Amino acid sequence: MSEIDQYIAKFPEEVQEHLLKIRSLIKKLAPEALEVMAYGMPGYKTNGNPLVYFAGYKNHIGFYATPSGHAEFQKELSNYKQGKGSVQFPLGQPIPYDLIQKIVEFRVKENKSK
Repeated sequence: MSEIDQYIAKFPEEVQEHLLKIRSLIKKLAPEALEVMAYGMPGYKTNGNPLVYFAGYKNHIGFYATPSGHAEFQKELSNYKQGKGSVQFPLGQPIPYDLIQKIVEFRVKENKSK
């Protein structure tokens, strides 16, 4: 069991399902990405640069796409609690997987251009 598998396994089933779906989505959109544990959470790198990170919490899923990823989707993310380069998707509400997909696609393109 990888370190990321162990990380995900420690959460309640509902949270695990969201984390696994986000992980699967990232792997599908960035199959060349290096999967790592960083800052205590699953993270991905492409072209030697951070791509995105995600984390589970008691009441939300944290998603971290660097400040540029969040700035690009500022309008779409405006309904969620945010920090610089981070957003919280509350549990008990639908997780916006389509938006996560758009952000990951943007970050993949951005990292390729570096």
